[in-house]
Amino acid sequence: MRVLMLSPGTRGDVVPAAALGAGLVADGHEVTVVAGREYASVVSAAGCTPAPFDASLVPGPDTPPPRGIRGHLAALRAYMDTAADAALAAAPGTDVVIANVISPYGHDIAESLGIPSFDAFLQPWHPSRAYPPMIAGVRDLGPWGNRWAGFLAAGVPTPYDPACDRVRAVLGLPPRSRRAGQRRRRRTGVPVHHGISPVVLPRPGDWPPHLSLDGFWWRPEPEWNPPARLAAFLGAGPPPIVVSLGSLPTDATVGRALTEALRATRTRAILQGGDLRDVAAEFDDSQVVHVGHLPHDRLLPETAAVVHHAGAGMASAALRAGVPSIPLPEHTDQHFWARRLHALGAATTPVPMQRVTAAALAGAVTAAVTEPRLRERASAIRDAMAHEDGTEPLRARLRRLAG
Repeated sequence: MRVLMLSPGTRGDVVPAAALGAGLVADGHEVTVVAGREYASVVSAAGCTPAPFDASLVPGPDTPPPRGIRGHLAALRAYMDTAADAALAAAPGTDVVIANVISPYGHDIAESLGIPSFDAFLQPWHPSRAYPPMIAGVRDLGPWGNRWAGFLAAGVPTPYDPACDRVRAVLGLPPRSRRAGQRRRRRTGVPVHHGISPVVLPRPGDWPPHLSLDGFWWRPEPEWNPPARLAAFLGAGPPPIVVSLGSLPTDATVGRALTEALRATRTRAILQGGDLRDVAAEFDDSQVVHVGHLPHDRLLPETAAVVHHAGAGMASAALRAGVPSIPLPEHTDQHFWARRLHALGAATTPVPMQRVTAAALAGAVTAAVTEPRLRERASAIRDAMAHEDGTEPLRARLRRLAG
């Protein structure tokens, strides 16, 4: 079958989608992945065909970040429009569409083509007593508050609403809002596959049958040898921590707090990402080394702990490696994953990115590398997930669909 997978978002969105796509390719399907051009190599390495678009959620070095809430929302809407155009261009000849959270117009494309469509989510978005809506931030509102807030949040306008409206107009479909389409899919039971391990999030008791927890979507990286400088660093002392704060720009205040925390604790560290280059420059190479993107399934098991923003991709990578997390969530689902990691006993107490201080970060680093229970819990979760293949449920669905 010819599968169109929509994966706008950051690297943390594209890498799991590519892993899912690799499983579908292994079953003989032709998979096209719509994602930002900077991730085309990730898509190609999975055996899928990239359908790239020239927009990014990560400002380039010569691109000033949007100013204010209005500027930020305008930039998001422009990004969603560009991604939707790429999806429309890639759609002809498709047999099935798989959409992510921010590309619900994939179902409109499928409706126009008269083909099936499914959702593939990295976060639990269905209203439930078990968790607050992803946009609720740091607060858990309790069982009834969580559920009602979830239904209210589903009606909040989003930056991709205009893209959904435009896609239906371009396809000649009758007008229907994104929210109406979402309600219709819930009512008719369109399958929603979640790339989440039930070890990490037990299935909520109020979920309807068309929602499934499949397991995290990942695939083994090819054989990897660390660069000579990194290999020498890893062998020159006790396991370091890794600091990886995602694709989006890191606030200068966080950089200063990290610098002071590393000085205070004298912790060896690998800093990952361009925004942390200036922090690395403050230290001797024997204590801190800066790297670019490296395969987490190879790197993280060699380390003592991971400081991260608690996005879905990094949260699952830390658990897969069996190493403690130091979560610094900033927005949306990051607070949810930070709470889950802490509740599982595999992370220090979350420190919201907006409230990071050198003292708080130093205390969390010290706890992560000295308290055995954190590594024991992370290792136990790693072992419990070891035999999961999160790609299999959706692959099985497509095998049935293909007859």
